[in-house]
Amino acid sequence: MQGYIINLNRVKDEDLIVTILTQNSIKTVYRFYGARHSTIHLGYKIDFEAIPSLKSTIPQLRSIMHLGMSWNNHRERMLIWQPFMRLFYTHLKDVGTVDSFYFDLLEMCSSIWHKQNPKRIAIEAYIKLLAYEGRLHDDFICFNCEEEILEDLTLIRAFLPAHKTCAWNQTFELLHVKQLFEEQSTIALDDEQIDVLWKILLEGF
Repeated sequence: MQGYIINLNRVKDEDLIVTILTQNSIKTVYRFYGARHSTIHLGYKIDFEAIPSLKSTIPQLRSIMHLGMSWNNHRERMLIWQPFMRLFYTHLKDVGTVDSFYFDLLEMCSSIWHKQNPKRIAIEAYIKLLAYEGRLHDDFICFNCEEEILEDLTLIRAFLPAHKTCAWNQTFELLHVKQLFEEQSTIALDDEQIDVLWKILLEGF
């Protein structure tokens, strides 16, 4: 079975509770600490076995193989990838079965993470996620006053659109955000705007 590690919790004696997003489920497994174990980190894609345990309701994580990407040793890219993974954990942690969309989305992201600004990849992926879940507010009605936004557009958590006077965040060109929402592309946004959107994204899915 293959999946992405979206959360690690350290417990007694360096043991770990590991949460893994697979193609159709969220797996919570227990990894005993020991010299023979492979090193695992948040965000790694692994091949593994979840073995039922007689001592616990949580299966044991066994036969781990790291399915490494070329950029896994690139510190700057991993420092963006790992918080992106945590967002999937907080978003999906209370469900057991998931559609393959989420795994496939991470597959797409990981395949191009080394090719361009990873913050752009993450933002574009998030737009795809919002659209898939029916939460993309592309009608540009302010979440606060419920009036149409014609200028001074800003975005808050979950990329909800608002008037600047209703949210007091940085403003964006309406046409640029429309292009982002409609084409799922950040091409019209400069790197400073990408940094602002990344900070909003980190507030949670």
